[in-house]
Amino acid sequence: MKEELSIDIIGLAGACSYALDCIEAELVNIKNKHGKRVAYISICMAEYWKIEGDELQDLAMCALLHDNALTQYISEELKKDSVINCKKDLSEKKTNLHCIYGEKNITKIPFKTDVSNVILYHHEHADGTGPFQKKWNEIPLFARIIHLADTIDIIGNNMESGNNSWNFICQFLLKNKDGLFDSECVNAFLHAFTHSESFMCLNDGSFETKLWEIIPRQKQVFDWKTCKNVADFFAKIVDYKSSFTRRHSIGVAEKAAFFAQYIGYDSINVQKIYLAGALHDIGKMAVGNEILEKPDKLTDDEFSKMKNHAGYTYLILSEVNDFEEIRDWAAFHHEKLNGKGYPFGKTAAELNEPERIMACIDIYQALTEDRPYKKGLSHEKTCEMLDDMAQKGFVDSDISKKIRECFGGI
Repeated sequence: MKEELSIDIIGLAGACSYALDCIEAELVNIKNKHGKRVAYISICMAEYWKIEGDELQDLAMCALLHDNALTQYISEELKKDSVINCKKDLSEKKTNLHCIYGEKNITKIPFKTDVSNVILYHHEHADGTGPFQKKWNEIPLFARIIHLADTIDIIGNNMESGNNSWNFICQFLLKNKDGLFDSECVNAFLHAFTHSESFMCLNDGSFETKLWEIIPRQKQVFDWKTCKNVADFFAKIVDYKSSFTRRHSIGVAEKAAFFAQYIGYDSINVQKIYLAGALHDIGKMAVGNEILEKPDKLTDDEFSKMKNHAGYTYLILSEVNDFEEIRDWAAFHHEKLNGKGYPFGKTAAELNEPERIMACIDIYQALTEDRPYKKGLSHEKTCEMLDDMAQKGFVDSDISKKIRECFGGI
């Protein structure tokens, strides 16, 4: 495939940071937009070193995605222990694991400059007492910046805004100079935020407008391999949210793209539908695992919260510039032709072919994949169920028939 897709990658990273914030809020009570606030603090500090252009954009990307391995870390490590220990472990003995996972994951993102070890060492202390015992002169500058920004935002999040909180932050930084933080980074922060009012924009929300003014949302052109890597990066974050759906998003992306190729879609639309499949459940990051992984039937209230995930997908992906088409293909996967789906109750007249494909492929993938509580169904049994749904007016009958043909020989 030689055609290339143009994507607002920094906007997509910003959208994903919101989803990651939802996970962090479950553990350490961090309010929304933590990733964006860390990015804003970081790029303001960067002015001290005259960092600009591609380097500044890559710093913002790293800051937005500094906790990209949070769902993987929780799934693979913290769930071995009790929920009570999760908060302690997140901030103490196993911090290095989420950094290791995050560093590996971030290699799928197309940075313009070298960001090696930025995610890996973003919890290191200047005096060498961090997870990897690296001293400040062994740590990349971007990692040092993000470490300070991350810590300060967490402190600010747990305090009432005003002069008292600002004074506390300044005293905390000076007390921990050359301990937690190197003197250069402390000086950079105090150079960027000279008084309480300059820091208060982080509480009133105006910082986000300033963030995107400093970091232009320029779209980047990706070839198919790069687009797939980006999609897989985000799908992995989503799928690790629940052990019930470990490969669901990747499976939907792969099958949707395979099916689109089968029925004659061009390469650009195959890439778009792959990306939509990878992102279709990103809204589940805002739904608690006590609902996602409940072994019993959901109550009406719980099911209502579960249904919200499709709406959250729509809202999260709405943050990305010129992403409306992919957003709709992703978010409308629970809509039904008879108007009884969610989140918007779209009717057949309002659902185009890619949106209908996503609905069918999501069902096909869910029914055929193994989960902790059930064995995946056969292709034939799944197609029978899809045909039954088509007869009831839920899904497109032509697509259901083509799915039988497309995946019948696999």
